[in-house]
Amino acid sequence: MVLRAPRMADYPDWAELRRNSREFLQPWEPTWPADDLTRSAFRRRLGIYNRDFDLGLGYAFFVFRRQDDALVGGINLRDVRRGVSQSAAVGYWVGQDHARHGHTLDATRTVLRFALYTLGLHRIEAACCPENDASSRLLRRAGFQEEGLARAYLKINGVWRDHLLFGLVRGDYPDEDLRPFDG
Repeated sequence: MVLRAPRMADYPDWAELRRNSREFLQPWEPTWPADDLTRSAFRRRLGIYNRDFDLGLGYAFFVFRRQDDALVGGINLRDVRRGVSQSAAVGYWVGQDHARHGHTLDATRTVLRFALYTLGLHRIEAACCPENDASSRLLRRAGFQEEGLARAYLKINGVWRDHLLFGLVRGDYPDEDLRPFDG
């Protein structure tokens, strides 16, 4: 798998993947705006990604399968905090046909190396709905530890939902996995 920043040329593949995976994704995501899959909405999304990158507040990546360069999902590092916190949150999505093939786990491990080694962050956080067993398993396999339940933590598909909170600190991550990010 390969990670790279989204660009406008990705719009057709992104829109098709998201459209074909809508029912699979919506139980775990914020409500999609009516124009979410339009070219103009994608352009706005890229503008936000670029602004966050320029300010050092977030880093968005699309995930591509190496053998055929197919877009399979996305992952982002957001809410980057400096100062005494030195932390960020990670979030991801994967198209339905690509779920449970290891792409998201590989992407998460790569983003962790980027966050901990390249950016020098100390703590990475993640959250998922309690019934999202696949995401809970993925986070544990990536090295996160469950830290508890946050009530009404995020508004998912129009409803404030409880979330399991996960955290990973630099000292928990195996040193051999802290090799430089080359993506």
